[in-house]
Amino acid sequence: MEYKHLHEANRLSWNAATRAHNRHKGDQAAFFRAGGSPLFPEELALLGDLQGQAVLHLQCNAGQDSLGIARLGARVTGVDISDEAITFARALSDASGIAAEFVRSDVYDYFDGLAAAGGQGGSFDTVFSSYGTLCWLSDLARWARGVAAALRPGGRFVFVEFHPAALVFDPQWQPRYDYFNDAPVHEAGVGDYVGETQNAREDPQASASEAFTNPHPSHEFAWGLGRVVAALLAAGLRLEALEEYPYMNGWCAFEGMQDLGGRRWGMPPGMARMPLMYSLVARRPESA
Repeated sequence: MEYKHLHEANRLSWNAATRAHNRHKGDQAAFFRAGGSPLFPEELALLGDLQGQAVLHLQCNAGQDSLGIARLGARVTGVDISDEAITFARALSDASGIAAEFVRSDVYDYFDGLAAAGGQGGSFDTVFSSYGTLCWLSDLARWARGVAAALRPGGRFVFVEFHPAALVFDPQWQPRYDYFNDAPVHEAGVGDYVGETQNAREDPQASASEAFTNPHPSHEFAWGLGRVVAALLAAGLRLEALEEYPYMNGWCAFEGMQDLGGRRWGMPPGMARMPLMYSLVARRPESA
């Protein structure tokens, strides 16, 4: 793979960032044992009834959403490139009493493993991915083909992502990143966006009490909405739903964003609304 070395650099960056993120989240096992769920209403509505389904959660991070999906009655396999994230996810599964399988793998390597196992159709009823996943993918067409191949005939891909139109801005709302960009963008490292969002919610004027500097740089890729849809269609999936939202779930990405409640953030007061997030559902046809 042309960018395999960048994926490995991102793995190290995510290992460091995951430790920082989880220190802000409290006792997550107790949260789950008390009946809590990290899933937002958008995911719950899109996923629908998962009872008895086999669900593949791609780029599952530390497994919190995977366990939320398993709580809905699904048999979940979570895949993530970060060693730290998968170690945490397995421990959280044990401590919470919610069963799920977690696999440490680059998503492309995981797809290759599925292909090597053979068969005309995938084994998953639903493939799911959400929030800040596409920017780590160096080959969009290969990703879309992998998603399609992982699905059984009739299976669905459910996807929620931050809108690429918003991601052209830096945190001060200044245009910085090219929407149409084929080259990787090199950054200082995955940041502690969990802590920054928590601080913004508790006191918008406060600075982070525990500054985090990632010792490992990261490398991201920009994929416009049209290219995402085109890649999924080219992989043989059929688009069933596409929606845009004027808010972000779980991330206060820019200065002055309004806390809308429910871990949701909207545009600053007085600014014209723009799409900050989108979702789509695509299905693998029952037959070719």
